[in-house]
Amino acid sequence: MKTIASIDAVQQLLAAERYVCGRPLATVVFLALRLGRPLFLEGEAGTGKTEIAKALAAALGRRLIRLQCYEGLDASSAVYEWNFAEQMIAIRTAEAAGGADRHALKTELFTEAYLIERPLLQAMRPQAGGAPVLLIDELDRTDEPFEAFLLEALSDFQVTIPELGTIVAPEPPIVILTSNRTREVHDALKRRCLYHWVDYPSFPREMEILQARAPETSASLSAEVVAFVQRLRGEDLFKKPGVAETIDWAKCLLALDVIALSPEVIADTLGAILKYQDDIQKIQGSEAKRLLDEVRQTMTVA
Repeated sequence: MKTIASIDAVQQLLAAERYVCGRPLATVVFLALRLGRPLFLEGEAGTGKTEIAKALAAALGRRLIRLQCYEGLDASSAVYEWNFAEQMIAIRTAEAAGGADRHALKTELFTEAYLIERPLLQAMRPQAGGAPVLLIDELDRTDEPFEAFLLEALSDFQVTIPELGTIVAPEPPIVILTSNRTREVHDALKRRCLYHWVDYPSFPREMEILQARAPETSASLSAEVVAFVQRLRGEDLFKKPGVAETIDWAKCLLALDVIALSPEVIADTLGAILKYQDDIQKIQGSEAKRLLDEVRQTMTVA
C-alpha cells in the first residue's frame, strides 16, 4: 500500500496517473491524507474535481467508491436498502413450510444477508487494499437535510442502521467532496473538511494537462486549442468550457486529422466545447473568426 510522504510526492503520483496539478492543490491533498480530513473541492464544472479522486485512488491502489448526488437523494439511497424482494420470498417460503416463528423470521429478515449496501456503507467496510477513496460528487445537487445526515458520517466515519446498529469504519475512508457551487453548502459541513477552490488553469498548466491527456496532439495545435478555449472563457456564455472540454475538443480534432484551426473547423466541432445551442449560435461564423484572429495575433506577439 502506497503512502505519500511529501507535497512533491503528491504531484509525482498524480502526474503518473496523467493528472497535472499545481502546488496549492497538491498541498491540500497532502494535508487531507496526512490529517485524515475530508477534502472539499469547489469550482466550475469541468475543472478536474472528480478526476482528482479517480487519479488519487489509482495512485494509491485503493478502491474508488462514488456517490453521485442528485436532488432528492436520501439516506436509504446513499447508505443501504433492504432487499424487499428476497425478504418476501423468504416470508412466503416460511409460510408455505408452516409453523413459521414470526419473531425468529423477523429477526432473520433484518440481517446482512438481506442488506443492499450503498456507497456510504460500502466505504465503511474493510477493503483489501486499504481504506477506499469515497467520492461524494456534486454535493450541491442534494438537499440540505442530506447534508445534515452526512455530518455523522464525516465526523465519526460511521453510519447507523436502526435494525443492525452503528457500523464504524475500521479505517476512515479518504473522502473527497465536490461542488459546482449551484448553491452554497452549509458551513457545518465545510468546517469538517479542508477546502480548495479548483479554478480554470493558466495557459501553461492547461498545455501540460492537454499534453498528458492527449499526447498525440501537436504542440502548435495544442497551443491554438488551449488559447481559443481560454479566450472563449472570457466571452459572455451560459456555460464556459472546462478543461474536460478542452481535452475532448483536441481528441475530436485529432480524429478529423486537423492540423490547424480554421473558422470552418471550429464551426463543425463547436459541440465538443459548448453544450448550449445559444452559446453555439453566438460563437459561430464571424465571431469564431474574430476569436481565432485574436488568438493568433496574441500568439504571434508572444
